[in-house]
Amino acid sequence: MINRIPSPIRKKLFVLYALLTRAMTLGVRAVVVDEKNRILLVRHTYVEGWFLPGGGVERGETLIEAVTKELLEEASIIVTSRPRHFHAYLNFKASRFDHVSLFICDKWEHGKPWVPDMEIAEIGFFALDNLPETTTKNTKTRLNEVFENHPLNDNW
Repeated sequence: MINRIPSPIRKKLFVLYALLTRAMTLGVRAVVVDEKNRILLVRHTYVEGWFLPGGGVERGETLIEAVTKELLEEASIIVTSRPRHFHAYLNFKASRFDHVSLFICDKWEHGKPWVPDMEIAEIGFFALDNLPETTTKNTKTRLNEVFENHPLNDNW
């Protein structure tokens, strides 16, 4: 019976079904700035480019808990004061998450020495005007939005 429905309508029905039956996914990303006004970026093992650190929000976890957990797991960064929420983005094309919340973490310290793992191949702090060539377009866009409103300075 389903094969009798024209293909374009069948596709729309499938998309509607998928949207109605799956849970909404949330992600977090963090802008972490060091004492030299450099920005933390991570390079994953499974995809090209440099990204802001972050990841998914687990069931029952707050956004603050998620961003704090992701920074510790990905970069051995211990957040020492509550990250500031910058913006939430509808993110249906840029990642596997429906919405991504961007946080600014300006109070933090290094945890145990960082070592590469199965997820993160490399981390680094980079000057805003000297990001790696392979920094993703989405990452550059988010950084421009943050620093357009909050320029890097001694009062960061």
